[in-house]
Amino acid sequence: MYYSGFAKERVLKMGLQPPVDFVNRRRPWVRALLLAVALACTATGAWAQKRTEATQGPSVASRAPEYNAPASEFAGPEGCRDCHKNEVVEFEKTSHSKLVFPGKDYVRGCETCHGPAKAHADSVQAAHGDDAEVAKALKEHPLFSFKGTPEENAARCLNCHTTSKQQDFFEHSEHAGHGISCNQCHATHLVDEVKDLSKGDLRYAQGYFFQLPQLADETRWLHNSLLKRAEPALCFGCHQTIQAKFALPVHHRVPEGSMKCSDCHNPHGTQNMKNLNGPGWETCVKCHVEKRGPFLYEHAAVKVEGCATCHNPHGSDNRMLLVRREGRQLCLQCHPEFNTVQVPHGRLSFQTSGECVRCHVAIHGSSLDPNFLR
Repeated sequence: MYYSGFAKERVLKMGLQPPVDFVNRRRPWVRALLLAVALACTATGAWAQKRTEATQGPSVASRAPEYNAPASEFAGPEGCRDCHKNEVVEFEKTSHSKLVFPGKDYVRGCETCHGPAKAHADSVQAAHGDDAEVAKALKEHPLFSFKGTPEENAARCLNCHTTSKQQDFFEHSEHAGHGISCNQCHATHLVDEVKDLSKGDLRYAQGYFFQLPQLADETRWLHNSLLKRAEPALCFGCHQTIQAKFALPVHHRVPEGSMKCSDCHNPHGTQNMKNLNGPGWETCVKCHVEKRGPFLYEHAAVKVEGCATCHNPHGSDNRMLLVRREGRQLCLQCHPEFNTVQVPHGRLSFQTSGECVRCHVAIHGSSLDPNFLR
């Protein structure tokens, strides 16, 4: 016999013992529902543990390299494998290895970037392992090995990577201006030699409090724009002052793995200050959508100078990432004058206590009040 919840309560109050199957019986659909909820929670937790990948950019149109050498001077990928097996194995896992150039099908594999290598390969094999002869062969038949100037190294990559809006400003970027080339951050074949640990492995404080899930290095490399190291560790190799800011009490959750540097910045350069993906405040409102607007009464500081006028996006000792500890002192940086309409209240025109946003609650913009009172 099946008892409802109410009937069960009445039976127990009367001091009677319900049948055994009253306790053990479960409807099949209840079991199925509980199982589905458990699986959904497990799947959600597993998904939440995944680190964010690089944003998938638009396709890049490959351009045939302008080599004047005939087909007989190209060795093909198998000619490189004899000496550079590890590099070839890793390279074949990338999209670069699948490039095909109509009319120049003999230009493929390693020689797409390094140039014709037939003479190089033959002379090294003819040396039969003799160090002096190998050195002579390398000197007489050099290849482009990305050991030139930053401009030369970047130019080899930009032969193809100019059709994507992510890279079209690289030649005018701050990275290019400081002598940073593509191969210092990216690796077309990930081997141990490409990892520069000469600066040590400085860890940020959050690394001791949060256990981040780590992908296998090769898997991470293939799914993260062929970067030598994952963000933000790669960026922190140079931007160590920014790394220190992320150790402050209030910060965006970059060290925790919820965000990455390229969510806000384009390392290949943009027309915006600080290489932001969007002009000024538009980068921030991609996530902080409640501040987007448009509002009938805009806060001019937001639209003209951007959110960084009041907030330090990397980290701060102050609440809400504010650049000043007291909010009213922050406001007085732009509204400083006595006895004017800018600060029309308080002793000597200054608010004597509390915060400005106690009254000006809609400080990011309002559609109801020009003074942001509501």
